Amino acid sequence: MAKAKIKTAYFCQNCGAESPKWLGKCPACGQWNTYVEEVVDSTPKSQTVAWTGEVKGSGSNNRAAKPLKIKEIEHQTEKRFNSKDAELNRVLGGGVVPGALVLIGGEPGIGKSTLMLQVALKMNNKKVLYVSGEESQSQIKMRSDRMAHNSDNCYVLTEVTTQKIFKQIELLKPEVLVIDSIQTLQSEYIDSSAGSVSQVKQTAAELMKFAKESAVPTFIIGHINKDGNIAGPKVLEHMVDTVLQFEGDRHGSYRILRTTKNRFGSTSELGIYEMQHNGLREVSNPSEILLSQREEALSGVAIGATLEGNRPLLIEVQSLVSAAAYGNPQRSSTGYDVRRMNMLLAVLEKRGGFRLGVQDVFLNIAGGIKIEDPAIDLAMCVSLISSYEEMNVPDKTCFAAEVGLGGELRAVNHVESRISEAQKLGFEQIYLSKYALKGIDMSKYSISIRAYAKLYEVFQDLFG
Repeated sequence: MAKAKIKTAYFCQNCGAESPKWLGKCPACGQWNTYVEEVVDSTPKSQTVAWTGEVKGSGSNNRAAKPLKIKEIEHQTEKRFNSKDAELNRVLGGGVVPGALVLIGGEPGIGKSTLMLQVALKMNNKKVLYVSGEESQSQIKMRSDRMAHNSDNCYVLTEVTTQKIFKQIELLKPEVLVIDSIQTLQSEYIDSSAGSVSQVKQTAAELMKFAKESAVPTFIIGHINKDGNIAGPKVLEHMVDTVLQFEGDRHGSYRILRTTKNRFGSTSELGIYEMQHNGLREVSNPSEILLSQREEALSGVAIGATLEGNRPLLIEVQSLVSAAAYGNPQRSSTGYDVRRMNMLLAVLEKRGGFRLGVQDVFLNIAGGIKIEDPAIDLAMCVSLISSYEEMNVPDKTCFAAEVGLGGELRAVNHVESRISEAQKLGFEQIYLSKYALKGIDMSKYSISIRAYAKLYEVFQDLFG
């Protein structure tokens, strides 16, 4: 019998685009020298069956689908279950959805495996299978001992071949599956090495088929590349239901779990953890860690009331404005968009008359998080002028307003949540746009609410 011809193709390692021949520049993403030859098929299609288990969910392919009028379709609310981790529940949109495929990405050593092992151990009311292709069972046992979480329903499997994993799944019948990591898995139906574009696509497709047909929620850990994106083809992020990013400074203790895609909830939620010797601790009140403890008042520090999803946060904005010593002024920002900072500097110079064009400006958001909420514009402007004029901002004061190009204060959303959070943390006054107070009953707040329409009015009230 003649041997089957091996079929190969070229794949872009950046975006996953396929080409029958090698290309110097990828026409899809524009990157150079990213095409690599891979074996795409050496087995007849009729033999490539990845998951043959019993179908529990509604995603079966056994019956043909037919079109329905949209008004005839019955709306069904996803039934969720508690993961025993409040921060993960919040980020997922209220709990784990059966049959969901969740991808968790992050830098090496940031704590992805620790997070998922901790979640697996906490869900002691569910049978969880933790599949690791990177660590041995004894290494995982050592990590679980440090966490001091005991579970009789957490099973550990060290295997990288998906077909062998599915055989164990059929025997064990887990209720939750964790894969660590997708780049280590291999399918017997693809001859390329683990971590290649074709292997990642094939193994992810097999896991998606399993999750949808068995209604077992599946968590996949993925590595990221040097650009901060999840390694592998972009189609991986399109296939999964939820994409989570686990961020943080490895030299710091706090970690942030952020949603970038979620078919079952909001993409603006945020979860915060603290890395300790015995695992990750959930931070229920992040405002306390985002406000540094100071023994004396300092210039250049202002508190902004921001919002991440439905969670209000009070964060500390730190600024340092000094005369440029080396010719061209420096502009540096950590945790905030430097282009928006430059816009606010131009507003302060044009509308406020402050000569900031010849000053070095350094900005930092305390706590190591990244903020995109325009509601901290006012806190940033106050912080900059406080440092420029060497005048301290009054204690127990916070700010929540967007600053326009004309120097006007614009209203922001969910003002009542911001006011309530500031009052709960003991702040005595909050500065807002006067256009944000429509329909708000201010009598129920004990905090002093100071509302203005222009930026210079805030400066006159604060600094005289």
